[in-house]
Amino acid sequence: MTELTQYECQKCGSIKETSDDTPVPVCCGRPMLKDEPVDVCEPGFGAEDSRMDNLGDPCDDGRSGKI
Repeated sequence: MTELTQYECQKCGSIKETSDDTPVPVCCGRPMLKDEPVDVCEPGFGAEDSRMDNLGDPCDDGRSGKI
């Protein structure tokens, strides 16, 4: 069974899944970028996601179901 890879267009945001043996798809005149999953508990990479007091404590990833 072939693995599927998900690609996302950086210009329009469209998403396309292809098998590993096909070339990188093109959208809006540019090659699409591979869409890598981000771990739920990892902080983001932008200024909006950073915290001054990030002590590396466990995070609440929203799967507990309790408020």
